[in-house]
Order: sequence, then C-alpha cells, then structure tokens
Amino acid sequence: SNERQFCKDYAKFIGTKYCLCLANGTVTLQCALQAVGVKPGDEVIVPGLTWVATAQAALDIGANVVLVDIDRETLGIDPAALEKAITRRTRAIIPVHLYGCMTDMDAVMRIARKHKLKVVEDVAHQHGSQWRGKSAGAIGDAGSYSFQQSKVLTSGEGGAITCNDPEVYKVCFALKQVGWMPKDPKKSWFDNLGYGNHYGHNYRITEMQAVLLRGGLSRLKAQTEQREEAAAFIREELARLGGPLQAARRDPRITRQAYYGMTFKYDKVAAGGVEKQAYLEALHAEGAPFGGVYAPVYRNGLLNLYDSTSPVPFRDRKTIQNYRHLKLPNVEYACRDGAVTMTHPVLLGSRAYLKQIVIAVARVNARLAEIKAGQRK
Repeated sequence: SNERQFCKDYAKFIGTKYCLCLANGTVTLQCALQAVGVKPGDEVIVPGLTWVATAQAALDIGANVVLVDIDRETLGIDPAALEKAITRRTRAIIPVHLYGCMTDMDAVMRIARKHKLKVVEDVAHQHGSQWRGKSAGAIGDAGSYSFQQSKVLTSGEGGAITCNDPEVYKVCFALKQVGWMPKDPKKSWFDNLGYGNHYGHNYRITEMQAVLLRGGLSRLKAQTEQREEAAAFIREELARLGGPLQAARRDPRITRQAYYGMTFKYDKVAAGGVEKQAYLEALHAEGAPFGGVYAPVYRNGLLNLYDSTSPVPFRDRKTIQNYRHLKLPNVEYACRDGAVTMTHPVLLGSRAYLKQIVIAVARVNARLAEIKAGQRK
C-alpha cells in the first residue's frame, strides 16, 4: 500500500528504524508520550511558545504540563529553564523545533540522560532538519510530525511518529490502530497482528493522504536545499543592510535546516523605538510577507485553559502550574517585541522576488522616524 511504502521511505529519510502514520500531529504526540511511558499525573515539560496542541497532547493523556522559558532568539526551549523545572514527577520533555531554528539537542539530551527522562521531539515545523548530521525526530526517544496543510510536507491533514525502539513502535501502532499490534516489527511492521492489550483508538491515516505524502517526499530534499539557499541570501542581505530586522542565529551544529518559516529577530531600540507591530504593518504596506509568532501557550486566545472543556480545572491545583499568572520573560519578549517570521513558500520564490523583499525592508528602514511619528498619534 501507499501508506506502507511512505512509512518505509520516511523512516529512511529521517534515519530511524520505524515510522508510522497517524491522523494528525496532535495524536502523534499523545501516542508517542504514552508509548515512552508517560502516565496520568506525570509532568511533561513544554516550551511556553509553541502551537497550543503541543501542550494539549500531554494534558489530554492525563499528564500535567510544565511550561518553561525559551531562547529569545531561536525560540527553542531554554536548557537552563528546562533543568530548573525538573521535579520527581517529571517524566518527559517535548523540545519543539519551531519555525526556522532547531532546539539545542545536545543540551536537551544531556539533561534528559542525567535525570532519566524521555524525549519526544515535536518536529511539526521541520521535516528534515539535521543536528550534527542526525535528523530531528531521530535524536530523542520518538519524533512527532504534522502533515497539516501549512507544512512543508503535507497531505492536508495527517501526522507521523518515528522511533528506533520496537516496543515504542508496537505501543504507538496499537494506540492508533484500534488496539491491533504487530507481534514482531523486526519481521514485519504491518503484518502478523495480534491483540495489543492496550487502550486503542482509531487514529489512522488514509491511502489518499499517503499518495500525497509520497509525492511531497519525492520533492522535499530539493525544496529544502532551495529554501536553505534562499534563507542564506536573505540573511546575508539583511546583514549588509543593517537595521533592526536580522535573521536569527543559525547554530553551527545544524547541518541541514528545514523551514516551516524563517525566524528573524527584531531590535526595537535599533529601530528608534518603533514597535514591532508598526514595523510589520509598514512591511505589509510594501508587500513584504513578514509576520509575528504564536501567542504564549498560557495566553493563546484559541485556548482557555480554565474553561469547563479543559482538563485543567479538574486537576489538583497544588500539582499543576498556575497558567493564569504565568509569565515567561523570553516568551513575552519574543511575542511582543523580538520575534518575526516569514512563511516557507516565500523561500521557494525566485531570486528576483527575494530581492524585492530585501528592497522592501530597506525602504521601511529608511522611514523609521516617520513610522515612529505616526505611532505616537
């Protein structure tokens, strides 16, 4: 089947022993967390800036989510904040490779090994990024991917889990395949099924989605290379221009960078006090496709953590973070002032188009005093 073939091809692309497809990139996190041993009452550490589903996946399997601060430039989980948040109840970490920068996986894995914690990488944004030659999703205990329509590899909806441990694979398979489990995945990933004796769900993907994914995967390597070249061009041109908008640093340990979006840092002081939103509006007026970032998980308008539909009000208040009063300084800074993004289709544009974007930035930079004056009115 197309699903089977895609799983084999994607495991080879990522560099893991196993891959299985699921309905979306939220249930992939749920199943992966359960498969690595997360149980109700355990704590899972999640960066405070990510798509809300990263936190919801852990909450929905009964875990308590501990949101921690991020690196203010790369927007990945801050290793110091991560280690400080560990308690005797901590069971797993979800590092999120967000937009166009990878999380420091050397630090995450060192901390995880030291404290005997599991690592489930959220790779929804970065299919194919590599850290020291090893793919995101092949470094931790499991990798979780989204194939939702905005992603670089898409089937409209869908997701995948990658892992190297046959037991993790078997449990994930049972959880998504209504309880069926391959008896020996070393012999066959998909056949010789038996009762898994877990609490299975129907989180299956369809053959039509797998057809789309196989087509997308055949183009992904070349597209990733094109995006890397485009990002390097924009990075160099912005550095040449100077001014308040610059590309976020690229860690030298990243050997391949996939881009859901390119990440930029904005310096309000260098802009003479122009607010990020006013700067973005000026860019939009020039037709330049820059945007902001997600709202903090704990303050996202899509997600009322204290609504009756949320599990939070029904948990012991003494054992769960107080999200109402939570403020993570670097998350707050990135969302309000410091972080700008540009979506990945732009990076497949022609060099002439990319030059027009740089010209638009130069025009806005030349009008900072005028923009500041308009901002005061």
